[in-house]
Amino acid sequence: MNAPHRLLLALPVICFTLLFCEQAFTQDDPLNVVVILSDDQAWTDYSFMGHPHIQTPNLDRLAKESLTFTRGYSPVSLCRPSLATIISGLYPHQHGIVGNDPPWPGMQNGDRRPAHNQPAYVQNRMDYLQHVDKLDCHPELLAPHGYRSLQTGKWWEGKPSRAGFTDAMTHADFTRDGRHGDDGLKIGREGMKVIDDFLADTQSKKQPFYLWYAPFLPHTPHNPPERLLAKYRDKTDSLPMAKYWAMCEWFDETCGELLGLLDKHSLAENTLVVYVTDNGWINQTNASRYAPRSKRSPNEGGTRTPIMYRLPGVIEPRMDTTNLASTIDVVPTTQKLLGFEVPEGLPGIDVLDSDELELRDAIYGEIFEHDIQSMDDPSPSLQYRWVIQGDYKLIDPSKRMSDKSPELYNIVKDPQENQNLADQQPEKVETLQSLLDEWYSPDSA
Repeated sequence: MNAPHRLLLALPVICFTLLFCEQAFTQDDPLNVVVILSDDQAWTDYSFMGHPHIQTPNLDRLAKESLTFTRGYSPVSLCRPSLATIISGLYPHQHGIVGNDPPWPGMQNGDRRPAHNQPAYVQNRMDYLQHVDKLDCHPELLAPHGYRSLQTGKWWEGKPSRAGFTDAMTHADFTRDGRHGDDGLKIGREGMKVIDDFLADTQSKKQPFYLWYAPFLPHTPHNPPERLLAKYRDKTDSLPMAKYWAMCEWFDETCGELLGLLDKHSLAENTLVVYVTDNGWINQTNASRYAPRSKRSPNEGGTRTPIMYRLPGVIEPRMDTTNLASTIDVVPTTQKLLGFEVPEGLPGIDVLDSDELELRDAIYGEIFEHDIQSMDDPSPSLQYRWVIQGDYKLIDPSKRMSDKSPELYNIVKDPQENQNLADQQPEKVETLQSLLDEWYSPDSA
């Protein structure tokens, strides 16, 4: 056989060898992590979750490509403690960050909260950062493995470097406009260049990365581009509702831009994408404000969120409508997928492990005051504890909520929580209250 023929016969073997080597090299590369956080969005307000008007084509695609839990939850329905849970893997009563704004002198006497940049109150806000300083936040866990980490968007805990971020948009100068993100809140609303540049830089230096994308979307101010608002004006008699729907689509567009940047930099195949919402939102019809039983409440409208995990070729895409997932699972799930140690004491599970999912009996949550009642004790701020076991959800008010009674719902049959079953099923209430007491039972419960 002449040399050209031998070469032709050998080509398939050479190609297979090269392909195998390329796959092995890719598999040896550290995985990147992108966490996408919606800010104030109801669990129903996506096309893939069945909303009749809101269009979310990019998140629909992400859901289709992900392991998507439609029964996902945030343990708390307020942004600051919720974000602290996502980045630490701990419940608010564990990480200590239970509300948005710390106490101030005269608070118990009914004095109004001072300006955020008022010098004495700035010191209170700085003192409250003791809690994040005690945590092992996710960027800190990844740093020993060579990870760069970028903070964008919403952030409450002072300089992001306190949580281990190597790169950040937020300056966190409390004497200026630094409260919950300052310059970081421009991401999404004013473009994605910071992220584009970060991805280009990490790739040129061959550094794995962790990216926190928490835009101020669809959060108020509800000021969507007119091109989007025009799509919704004739779908409702409520202009505030139309604005909120348009904001959801605007947020979706920015998610599409972010996923497009992963494609642009050839990162999609080697990047875990996690999607959650900090808390829910039901828009009032007469104003751009949240309605009861949504944000800051223990109801589904406040705590429920779709949760997604995407890693092509590794995580099998499917829509899980049965199993319960929580934002406390993000850190342990990610750590195990990356092959890194999971810190002791984290209450979450690896949701990619079907055995762990099967063994999960219940998930838990807690609702606290917006304004923090104590610098170092969560219990004075506690309003509600809640638990879901199977089809049932118990909302249990704390002692400080003396005018409230326990509420029991079958949230599979009644996801809008219209029929309180507590009086009809006192045994179920007692059983679920016992679970809550085993989980977290402060004196104020």
